Amino acid sequence: MENKRKLFFSGIKDGIPIALGYLSVSFAFAISALKNGISGPGAILISATNLTSAGQLAGIEIIAACGTLVEMAITQFVINLRYMLMSLSLSQKADSSFTLLDRLLVSFGITDEVFAVASLKHRIYPPYMYGLVFTPFLGWVLGTFLGAFAGEILPDSLKSALGLAIYGMFIAIIIPPARKESGVLLSICVAVAVSLLIYYAPFIKITEGFSIIICAVIGAAIAAFVKPVKEDE
Repeated sequence: MENKRKLFFSGIKDGIPIALGYLSVSFAFAISALKNGISGPGAILISATNLTSAGQLAGIEIIAACGTLVEMAITQFVINLRYMLMSLSLSQKADSSFTLLDRLLVSFGITDEVFAVASLKHRIYPPYMYGLVFTPFLGWVLGTFLGAFAGEILPDSLKSALGLAIYGMFIAIIIPPARKESGVLLSICVAVAVSLLIYYAPFIKITEGFSIIICAVIGAAIAAFVKPVKEDE
């Protein structure tokens, strides 16, 4: 029992930096949600049941555009596909004490940052993963709550400015790898070009969700063909 408690608090400790980072991002998400006509409680509920910044942002855009459920499902599948691969990778490090219920609960909280921290461990245990997942989840929901509360009292001009913060986060994520990997840069450029074509071409009528899917798939496919990742011998 003492060892389980120690593992749990070790996970809590490792998750604190992630939670602090999530506060600002989820704050910006809440502001964006309010701008798209979603209520404060609605934004908090979305964060509490999803825990995916890119997926949530794309989701509220589809909701605002009155997209279909099929469009929403496909968009979320494409955007969050990487989490399936991350969970499969971590399952190779999972201790035999993991039950099916443990795997299901922990997989809900697997994000890019949680995966990065957990993957550094030689072996992961349920108490540690519960602690590692809980802290970022708390930070994500708390940030959304604060953003929703602030969005109700801040002037529209300031809300518009804060709503751009989450896009700044995405730019900050893609620029470093794009500077190092030409394939990443190519994928970004192709996706941007396709997005502009869809948005400005008068003869193309595609909804927000399918636009995201098309840009992501075309950008990734062209980059994979032109700049394939070389396998180590």
